[in-house]
Amino acid sequence: MSMLEKGAKAPDFTLPAHDGSTVALADLAGKHVVIWFYPVADTPG
Repeated sequence: MSMLEKGAKAPDFTLPAHDGSTVALADLAGKHVVIWFYPVADTPG
């Protein structure tokens, strides 16, 4: 898979949420979405 260009639509995917549930990008259609990735190795996030 190649990198997306700025402004391109993201492919659909599912990720775990902070509360243990799962969220699919398709569930958020029509909303602004920010995806925040960070290392889990004892960092404050």
